[in-house]
Amino acid sequence: MCISDKTRIARDVLSYLIEHQDAQDTLEGIVEWWLVEQKIKQQTARVKEVLDDLVKNTYLLESTGLDSRSRYRINHSKRNEILSLIEENTA
Repeated sequence: MCISDKTRIARDVLSYLIEHQDAQDTLEGIVEWWLVEQKIKQQTARVKEVLDDLVKNTYLLESTGLDSRSRYRINHSKRNEILSLIEENTA
């Protein structure tokens, strides 16, 4: 395991413990629950950034539901441009 992997795991474990100061668990529990929770939080932040960019570029349309949560859908008027982007990024 490289040093950056160890550093990332250490940061994730310590971040979890800062947020849940009375937590304790087994190795399996830490991997299954703590680290997964940290990954979900990190991935959620990344996905939000990407969605914001896609909305800014009008590839996605954003609307707010009755529950005040954002909903995202494709902007059909950008379909051909989106298909070109997808092909460009898979080539």
